[in-house]
Amino acid sequence: MKLIVGLGNPGREYAETRHNVGFKVADEIGRRLNLQWRNDGDIVFAKSFGAHAFFVVKPQTFMNRSGYAVSRFAGYHQIEPGEILVVVDEVDLPLGRIRIRSKGSAGTHNGLKSVVEQLGTREFPRLRMGVGRGDARRDLADYVLATFEPAEQPEVESLITRAADAAQMFAAESIEKVMNAYNPGTAEPEVD
Repeated sequence: MKLIVGLGNPGREYAETRHNVGFKVADEIGRRLNLQWRNDGDIVFAKSFGAHAFFVVKPQTFMNRSGYAVSRFAGYHQIEPGEILVVVDEVDLPLGRIRIRSKGSAGTHNGLKSVVEQLGTREFPRLRMGVGRGDARRDLADYVLATFEPAEQPEVESLITRAADAAQMFAAESIEKVMNAYNPGTAEPEVD
């Protein structure tokens, strides 16, 4: 069983922010597969049945505490870290670009830091979605908690579609196949 985790912040005021693209990917997968969401207090989740059954979850513990909900859910369902794909926003990638890794550091992302801390390992796949850095003089927290500009919307929609495609591929294939298909310089080029 695999687990796709979209990170974000709960609440209407955060719904359209850069920090919530992980939630948007989870929502897109749910929409495509007509999944039924359930609320378990600190996590909203859905299960896709079929040949490659998997869970899609959205932690409700806010970004900086995402690891608590992810660890509890994965532990309860006996899902190993290597079977968990964490989908997050990434300010160090240009808007519209994705980067998929099988493991690695959390970098400056507090949601990933929380997941690493609570799982006790950096050995889990992650899909980073480029939201751009914005003006370097602007406070980074303000930037990621801001909404996208209207001119950015087509790129954002494309980003969410491609990230959802990659996450669904992860549910059925190895992380190596997903990386080969979606990382730069591979058969399926990214938009830079």
